[in-house]
Amino acid sequence: VQLQASGGGLVQTGDSVRLSCAASGRTFSTYSMGWFRQGPGKKREFVAAISRSGGITYYADSVKGRFTISRDNAENTVYLQMNSLKPEDTAVYSCAAGPQFGGYNAIYSSVSSYNYWGQGTQVTVSS
Repeated sequence: VQLQASGGGLVQTGDSVRLSCAASGRTFSTYSMGWFRQGPGKKREFVAAISRSGGITYYADSVKGRFTISRDNAENTVYLQMNSLKPEDTAVYSCAAGPQFGGYNAIYSSVSSYNYWGQGTQVTVSS
């Protein structure tokens, strides 16, 4: 599966942004999906994950209550709605897929659990 993330940009503290990640092919619904980010000088970190069904979601503590992950299996797209943005949210955000045919309600938070990655989209939050 190929992934294409979009929606990033330069915003101010407190603003909202919605990222999209479009997947190619007809197998999107067979993958759990996740969003990760990598800030300047930092390691890649988990942001949010969603199960194949879309019914189970999981968030990093740093974004819980502010970010919402969702998916539209008919449109082969996963979203990340980001509200109340902070300067520390500045990062390159990447979507990831995998593993295929994992548990229908399974979610994954480790980088090593994901098999396919999009190219990333930059989100910069100014203070």
